[in-house]
Amino acid sequence: MPRIDLDSIAQRNDTGYPGAHARLVQQRWVRRLAPIAGLSDFGVSHVVLKPGAASSQRHWHEDEDEFLVMLSGEAMLVEEGARTLLRAGDMAAFPKGEPDGHHLVNEGDTDCAFVAFGRPPTGDCHYPDIDLLWSGGVYRHKDGRRY
Repeated sequence: MPRIDLDSIAQRNDTGYPGAHARLVQQRWVRRLAPIAGLSDFGVSHVVLKPGAASSQRHWHEDEDEFLVMLSGEAMLVEEGARTLLRAGDMAAFPKGEPDGHHLVNEGDTDCAFVAFGRPPTGDCHYPDIDLLWSGGVYRHKDGRRY
């Protein structure tokens, strides 16, 4: 396996979140590694969260397992009723179908970085804290209207 030169891969901070839902992730910088490495069965992303940024809106997937490894810094894992500090070397797993939304928030004053593994979801993704649902390949309001 050839070594991946992380510095040669552009960081992006775009998001598909509609409107105001995008603000939370404005300082999330992502490098998509799977396409560069020729991987097609699952995705791998290198993610940097600037202070105050979140990895996503708090969410859970009906049909996608997720796994992450913290590389540097600290991030707060926020779940329903639980907050867990993750540091470099810590790992977390989010089995598909578990209706406990999660996300990471950088509450510190320095960057944190992690690697996330998953696959592009084909089923619904739920966002328990906001009026948002990913369904049928598009973002919708929870009542089913498209954004």
